[in-house]
Amino acid sequence: MSTKLYSVITATGSYLPTRIISNAHFAATEFFDASGSRLNKPGPEITEKFEQITEIRERRYVTADQTASDIGFLAAQATLANSGIDGETLDYIIVAHNFGDVAEGNKRTDMVPTLAARIKAKLGIKNPYTVAYDLPFGCPGWLQGVIQADYYLRSGDARRIMVIGTETLSRVCDPHDRDSMLYADGAGAIILEARESAEPVGILAHGTRSDTDQFAHLLRMGSSCNPDYPAADLFLKMDGRKLYEYALKTVPQAIKACLEKAGVPLTEVSKVLIHQANGKMDDAILKRLYSLYNLSEIPAGVMPMTISWLGNSSVATLPTLLDLLLRGELPEQTITPGSLIVFASVGAGMNINAVVYRVAQ
Repeated sequence: MSTKLYSVITATGSYLPTRIISNAHFAATEFFDASGSRLNKPGPEITEKFEQITEIRERRYVTADQTASDIGFLAAQATLANSGIDGETLDYIIVAHNFGDVAEGNKRTDMVPTLAARIKAKLGIKNPYTVAYDLPFGCPGWLQGVIQADYYLRSGDARRIMVIGTETLSRVCDPHDRDSMLYADGAGAIILEARESAEPVGILAHGTRSDTDQFAHLLRMGSSCNPDYPAADLFLKMDGRKLYEYALKTVPQAIKACLEKAGVPLTEVSKVLIHQANGKMDDAILKRLYSLYNLSEIPAGVMPMTISWLGNSSVATLPTLLDLLLRGELPEQTITPGSLIVFASVGAGMNINAVVYRVAQ
């Protein structure tokens, strides 16, 4: 019986920052709208409405002495420790992020050397053929790193690759913008390995799209909503309503196209792991996906969520979610050998990607 090379996840790890920031933290904040007008609603009313819309009640922030590469290293270290894999045997280290290292009190992006180079050095890996590079691709960056790794592995060019997602959005969000309550910090990592198999296993299919014509600037950098903000810093900004409409229209279609490419029906899918951007938006995406198959009943627990207590940590949401799921840290959620998983993400660019994955025996 002939065999093929497949990309299989053999290890996971994550780092959850220790600072827990509840919605009450923002109750006394002065918020302004995009036109620079101060919001006159009471703080508790603003935060309560925010939780109703997004399902976020708390998030994690890094401590003052940590940056994205620091927590990316901790996630990578945990991944190697969990698996017993020697870092010297890695062929690639791909690090997804969007803002580099942003220090406490200094909004300037620091990306030289790459975060991947910094993490490799902190891991103490001496092998010069462990190639380390960064991948900025919006929130879908980690999943795009997985897709790139799949090409390397299936070509035979590599046998073992680490893909890390790390971000400190707390350092780039406008303290006077309500959207700042969405954002969080975190890091997650996986190791993918090439495996010969006569049966399809691991990554079965993937797909990516970039809609830049009309949607390139739905997420962008801009000045503070507060017209009296004392510095010229740039902060992460978004057109929330347009982004919601774009995601609801395109993400379900992208997932469906990926499932068709893999040749499997939605009814076989055990888990749909979506980038944790907004709880209500993810619920709407899942409902729309099932409606594309004329399915009105969505299986209970098919979409595990962490956004209510971890917030939106961009490229870190998917690998963190996967690690918590595989380690049994999410109540009433399990993944068993042979299970079919769909990963999907949407973010700045606007970029969307999806991966269909069969859990190895």
